[in-house]
Amino acid sequence: MQQDGLIARLCNRPGLRLGVMGGTFDPVHIAHLVTAQEALVHFDLDQVLFMPAGDAPHKSRHGAPPEFRYLLVATATASNPHFSVSRFEIDRNKVSYTVDTLEYLAGIVPQGTEMFFITGADAVLEILTWKDPARVLELSAFIAATRPGYDLSRLSELLEELRSKTVDLVPEARVRIMEVPALAISSSMIRERLAVGKTVRYLVPDPVAELIDKSGYYKTGGSQTAGRKRCRP
Repeated sequence: MQQDGLIARLCNRPGLRLGVMGGTFDPVHIAHLVTAQEALVHFDLDQVLFMPAGDAPHKSRHGAPPEFRYLLVATATASNPHFSVSRFEIDRNKVSYTVDTLEYLAGIVPQGTEMFFITGADAVLEILTWKDPARVLELSAFIAATRPGYDLSRLSELLEELRSKTVDLVPEARVRIMEVPALAISSSMIRERLAVGKTVRYLVPDPVAELIDKSGYYKTGGSQTAGRKRCRP
């Protein structure tokens, strides 16, 4: 994995704090980038590694192909030296489980690295349905990004249930909450706007908008999306 080898070389030092941002990024948009930047600053991370999904067990909607989604993320993050993109899940050509990705990363990062998996609070609330949730929490702390006012009353119940599944970990210490106002923007909203010909300017980076426009992937009835698999945990 050339991209991941580069990350390991750049960050080959003890005490590395690595953010991992997984998702389908179908398409990537401003809220993804704002969330990554907020996590970088708020949790004093050294790098945020974007991990576009290849084939995900919890998604079934047909979407843009993995290579195109990877291109969008690489384009969107190119100007930030603290952002990197991994091809691991796309090149793996298997169902993408978060625990498998974190196990892989744990094997290539410097010893003593602390990993933080960045995802939406709604995804964290579904963590018990993921493959081996206890191991996931052992491998990485979670940064649960949420918009202001989002109801997190279920979180305490979830953490209590996780307590029974984890022996040496305190779930409350492994899940951190981070409010991000821009999370009102979503990939589904972007797709809906594109499908009816509405502009997405300022909702996605300009180079991403140009690539989407040229591809035609998100236009209603476009032949490019037929039979494609979507993707992610």
